[in-house]
Amino acid sequence: MIMNRRNFLRTSGLGVAAMSMTGVIGKNTLAASTGAVGVGITDWNLGGSCNPDLIPKAKEANLDGIQVSVGLSPDNIPLRDPAVRNKYIEMGKRYGIKFHSVAAGSILNKIPLGSEPQSAVYVIDAIEAAKALGAKNILIAFFGAGELRLRGEDKRYNDLKDGEFSSFELNTKAVDRVVEALRQIAPRAEDAGVAMGLENTLTAKQNIEVLERIGSKMAQIYYDVGEMWGVYDDLRDMRLLGYDRICEVHIKDRKTRVIGSPEGQVDMVQCAQVLSDIGYDKWLVLETSGNKDKFIEDTRMSVDFIKKTFKMAG
Repeated sequence: MIMNRRNFLRTSGLGVAAMSMTGVIGKNTLAASTGAVGVGITDWNLGGSCNPDLIPKAKEANLDGIQVSVGLSPDNIPLRDPAVRNKYIEMGKRYGIKFHSVAAGSILNKIPLGSEPQSAVYVIDAIEAAKALGAKNILIAFFGAGELRLRGEDKRYNDLKDGEFSSFELNTKAVDRVVEALRQIAPRAEDAGVAMGLENTLTAKQNIEVLERIGSKMAQIYYDVGEMWGVYDDLRDMRLLGYDRICEVHIKDRKTRVIGSPEGQVDMVQCAQVLSDIGYDKWLVLETSGNKDKFIEDTRMSVDFIKKTFKMAG
């Protein structure tokens, strides 16, 4: 039996060893191939959530796919409507745009899975919509009101870090509720073949413990390199999570709206190297709108940089 590159790296650990022998990758050095299949964008950065009429704009910007929001509020869940789903599918085929993931983002940041029972419905909505659109995963967000970190009486998070990087105390009550909700939902995700990607502000170690408690191979992490860089040990955490626990990756940078610009904070080359080492071959998803009135130009630059730096398949 011929072992492919992804499985070789996952089982041998030689990707990590190779990097240690060659030293730290600099910003001007090209990383090894990640095998990533395409560059997508979040629809809220494309110009408006839940709007299939923006598909031609994605094509014009040289994008391969769109992460589609399932809905905006309890009274506005467009992807429940078969007609809306069909419009996405038809226009996607016409313009060559795929829908790689469905996001339950802003709605869960306002109606948290860690406290509000109705929020579980939106996760199920996202799974059903993903299956209909041919997406392989969903994003379940834990920001804003949905944070899983514990706030003290001063409204600050309790940082337990020992050294350079942060590790915040968890809101155990919220985490327990999330675990129980996703344990109940997991069979639906497994039947649909859709991974439930948790996007949050926890360390890899904390996230692995959460995933193990959920106990489903479809419970994974939606990783965001820009959200973690400088606060958490980004490169170590991506390695710890590994191929099987990362369903998709957001690409953004807090210091710039154009990926690869000199003002950028995130070392994308090092990120690409780590993703290569773990055999990552899934989507890379822009979460940036470019500079004001320069969406097409800036997005094309970001897409070109990502495809060169991450040395994508094909």
